[in-house]
Amino acid sequence: MASVVLSEAEKFYIVHGVQEDLRVDGRGCEDYRCAEVETDAVSNTSGSARVKLGHTDILVGIKAEMGTPKLEKPDEGYLEFFVDCSANATPEFEGRGGEELGTEIANTLYRVFSSESSLDLKSLCINPKEHCWVLNVDVLLLECGGNLFDAISIAVKAALFNTRIPKVHVLEDEEGSKEIELSDDPYDCIRLNVDDVPCIVTLSKIGYRHVVDATLQEEACSLASLLISVTSKGALTSMKKVGKGSLDPESIFEMMETGKRVGKSLHIALQKVLDEEENLGTSRQKVGFLG
Repeated sequence: MASVVLSEAEKFYIVHGVQEDLRVDGRGCEDYRCAEVETDAVSNTSGSARVKLGHTDILVGIKAEMGTPKLEKPDEGYLEFFVDCSANATPEFEGRGGEELGTEIANTLYRVFSSESSLDLKSLCINPKEHCWVLNVDVLLLECGGNLFDAISIAVKAALFNTRIPKVHVLEDEEGSKEIELSDDPYDCIRLNVDDVPCIVTLSKIGYRHVVDATLQEEACSLASLLISVTSKGALTSMKKVGKGSLDPESIFEMMETGKRVGKSLHIALQKVLDEEENLGTSRQKVGFLG
């Protein structure tokens, strides 16, 4: 993961500011940086989104492809995650440097979406045991400026909100053979319900307090963080501790409560932006991938 090297004086300044609920950029401990969200940022995808959170820049594209349901869930579609840590994001990702982080992020996303209530996967089934929609979620890290997991989860939810899947008509002839016909009308499509899709809130322990949306400099001052996935209703669906340091039970409980409270506010703000953008329709100006 991208990192910075701080002097002892810089660490002292950051840590003591956090104890007073005053961070270097003027935020409080529970404040996020201003985020920019744009959907439909990439053509030739079923859905896409780009999220800029401070100096962290994430692009997500989703492609719906027809596949075969998994044996253990014959009446559901499923998601596949691929994470590309671009060498342009940080020199540390050159060569095979970003592969380990990409795998860690992908595994975290699988864990977040393992809850059956997060997304209605049955709506992705076309023919039980035979055909379903597979959503290939491609995540590209364009720039790393701290708090990768939160920014990625926001971008994934925005891209799922933007996803449009063609409606399918199954035709059966007299001999019982089935033929699949895709609708070529762009408005005749399936939209995913993302109300219960969780977002990740990362809480970084700095000194005796914890902060959300840590910058690279703040991450360098934190020995342990707690990643929790929270729904729009404030329900906690998964939790993961990262970092070499330890967290005592009382700190974990406080961080969970903060994460649920902050997570609900994050969902409200994100949904408001997504609704406003969609209401603009064709009149909105697109910045796009190269903007």
